[in-house]
Amino acid sequence: MRINSLRLQLLAWVVLPLAGLVAINLWTSHGSALATADLVTDRMLLGSARAIAEQVTMTDGVLDATIPPAAIEMFDTGDRDSVYYHVKTAQGRLLTGYPNLPEATLPPSAEATYRDHRLRLLTFSQAVVGAGEDSPITVTVGVTLAGHDAMVQRLWFGAFTQQLALVAIAGLFVLLGLHRGLGPLIRLRDAVRSPDRSDLDPVEVPGAQSEIRPLIDALNAYMARVRAQMASQRRFIANAAHQLRTPLALMSTQASYALRETGPDARHEALVALQASSGRLARLAEQLLTLSRAEPGSRRPRADRVDLTEAARQVLETHAPVAIGRDIDLGLDEAGPVTVVGDGTMLREMIVNLVDNALRHTPPGGSVTVKPTALGDEAVLTVSDDGPGIPKDERDQVFERFYRIAGSTDDGSGLGLAIVREVVENAGGRVTLGDGATGGLVVEVRLPLAGS
Repeated sequence: MRINSLRLQLLAWVVLPLAGLVAINLWTSHGSALATADLVTDRMLLGSARAIAEQVTMTDGVLDATIPPAAIEMFDTGDRDSVYYHVKTAQGRLLTGYPNLPEATLPPSAEATYRDHRLRLLTFSQAVVGAGEDSPITVTVGVTLAGHDAMVQRLWFGAFTQQLALVAIAGLFVLLGLHRGLGPLIRLRDAVRSPDRSDLDPVEVPGAQSEIRPLIDALNAYMARVRAQMASQRRFIANAAHQLRTPLALMSTQASYALRETGPDARHEALVALQASSGRLARLAEQLLTLSRAEPGSRRPRADRVDLTEAARQVLETHAPVAIGRDIDLGLDEAGPVTVVGDGTMLREMIVNLVDNALRHTPPGGSVTVKPTALGDEAVLTVSDDGPGIPKDERDQVFERFYRIAGSTDDGSGLGLAIVREVVENAGGRVTLGDGATGGLVVEVRLPLAGS
């Protein structure tokens, strides 16, 4: 199950590994408790066997084995353990105790079953002075495991409660630390949601940690970009409204004039002018739509392989009637395919605007040449014309939307080069303006060349 809470995720990343370590520690603690209980039980068994062996003596040539009460009472720990023992000579003769009690075969002690009880056994050997062949004697003492197991349980439970308390205390401190550590994020949320702050103003969160500061900076940078984009959109809408108002007013005037005219020639002339105005308005609307599509984020990114040579040929074929009508030599200087990767529709629209802009500013009898070439790892597209060019001090401004050169008499909208720049920059390229060898303007577009 996925945890959506950052606080719970951080708590889990801290407490769960700690709980795993505690589990391993409890497992090792159980082993330590078992070893401790074994050691204590073996020491008690050894002490009992020594006490019994010390009471074995020769009396009138006969071995006498007396069991001291202390040897049995030392096992009285309140766990109701049963104690079994026997004393044998070196010849295997039983002196006292339980005859069938097994002996410890592994030093220092062993475990065995006797009378349906699990016992821990210890066998101790000791020489008796004057016993002859009966020396040394062996003393075996066994005790049931109730006290032994109770000791293991007490030792292990003590370790368990300590480890559990450790995890609980660690979890509590982690929660307190997360509460304080996530405080700046909560304040950031409240600052963004606050109705008292102006829209998209920078957010300040006092006391934010160095890990959270990049998030705040990124949020402020994003809001700055949004503010700039909104301002650009507002300017665009205002300029578009202004640009559309003029041709619409002109068309209204031309329509009114055509309605008032009674002569067929004058009416035809007014309708022709009205048709020309509607064409310019349609071109303006088309360029506005193209510019909107060229803006970053307005379209899903595409990675078409576009041959600039073929695209330029298609554009020139479309504009050939306009060039012929104005007696302009429109040519394509090609040297083979020049392939780039990008939005095919917008790249073709870029070429359309470059050619249309060149044709508008080239006088009759002039020439417009489009030349796509591959230079190193770049595709270079140049469009040169014989027009008046653009003054150097205005070459930055002409890429602004609706910018018109002072004194210009053409009927353009001032959007062509703005569209070109948006398309080129979105494709990872750049566009520059220069002077032709014999005058006019040279527009150079550089784009990354597509790999093979």
